[in-house]
Amino acid sequence: MPDPQRICVIGGGAAGISAGSMAKRTNPDATVTVCTEFEDVAYSPCGIPYVLAREIPDFERLFLAGPEQYAEAGIDLRRETVVSEVDAQAQTLVANGETLSWDRLIICTGFNYLLPDLPGADLDGVTFVKNIRRAIELDTTLDGVKRAVVLESTPLGVEMLAALAHRGIETHLVDSGSWLLSQVADPDIAEPVQKSLESLGVTLHFGVEAEAFEGANGALERVTTNHGPIDADLCIVATHKEPETTIARSIGVKVGSTGGIEVNGQMETSLEGVYAAGDAVEVPQGFTGLAVQGLTGSHAMQQGRVAGANAGGGSRTYDPVYVPWGMVGGTVQIGGASFGEHLAESLGIPHIVARANGISRARYYPGVQQVIVKLLAEPGTGKLIGAQMVGGEGVKERADFLAFALKRGATLEDLAFMENVYSPPIGALYEPMSVAAQNGMAQL
Repeated sequence: MPDPQRICVIGGGAAGISAGSMAKRTNPDATVTVCTEFEDVAYSPCGIPYVLAREIPDFERLFLAGPEQYAEAGIDLRRETVVSEVDAQAQTLVANGETLSWDRLIICTGFNYLLPDLPGADLDGVTFVKNIRRAIELDTTLDGVKRAVVLESTPLGVEMLAALAHRGIETHLVDSGSWLLSQVADPDIAEPVQKSLESLGVTLHFGVEAEAFEGANGALERVTTNHGPIDADLCIVATHKEPETTIARSIGVKVGSTGGIEVNGQMETSLEGVYAAGDAVEVPQGFTGLAVQGLTGSHAMQQGRVAGANAGGGSRTYDPVYVPWGMVGGTVQIGGASFGEHLAESLGIPHIVARANGISRARYYPGVQQVIVKLLAEPGTGKLIGAQMVGGEGVKERADFLAFALKRGATLEDLAFMENVYSPPIGALYEPMSVAAQNGMAQL
């Protein structure tokens, strides 16, 4: 009998763990080794801001499984293990000084937040929110913090603004953009979130750039900007995520236009037998075909499942993405799918805008919330090309639905005459997406 297939996974995040698990499920006879430099695996980093905000009682609730469960599944999980070298020709890697052989390699090395190249960036109090152990330390630190700055209104940055405000900390946003979430959201859709954060006491500084971190005795005291200094005991760096591709580049794996690893629909890289998944890769956007990178945890998990299944001898395909997204900003939900009006204009994509101000429940039912829906469609055909929403509830479900509708080539007419649930506690008679589509058809 031939020797069992040897599958090695580098990285223990959502992509790495799902890749290792699926590889073992696809090929039970394979030896599957997962190496991660961190102490913990199988937890939800997306929940960290909500523990820091005291909305979730403790960090233990973020863990999904323990190391013993992976051992029981037959996976050799190696924590606090750094892969320092990979030889693609010899099909080996060096992990904590030990040489391991592999037949299939899956690279799930994730991302880095780049520390700003500014004076004082090494001061205590200039930090990131990424690893759960560091987040636990930060939770204790926040008890003594009076003033904080968040750099950039990325989704994590917005979540941290609310978390700090909930802790009673004087909180400031420093962002060079012109509005909140400017990389992903349109200004009119972001406006209710801005107002919500301001109602929590957050001060928003747009069109402002950090120039230096200043302090005394090694500790941060203020963030200097081009509009003046802001006193701060803490600065959360929430800048754009950069794919970690050091290992991939070292063995000649091709990297694409976004800086992420290029993969095909089977999550294979440019090297035979080498797969990749998660924040380290780039994948095509469904409407434009352009490469996108740094998506959500659900994308990383699904990519890992495809990579693991194929590395184990299966046959799965990862489709181009339409990127449903959603989050809570302050007390308001915001989300969308594909892209919004601002990005469409930047890319020169012809479009019409279909908009509606709707409600989440029957108008007479307690707790009814406003829901604003904005759809983008092709002129002439009415084919849906993007969507954004903001409101009190129901944004996530609409974003998921609209991403699927985009994938299936739905039109404004399809949405205008869609079926929808009418139940006073959970759904209004007139679905806001359908009303927006009807308004758009008037333009067609």
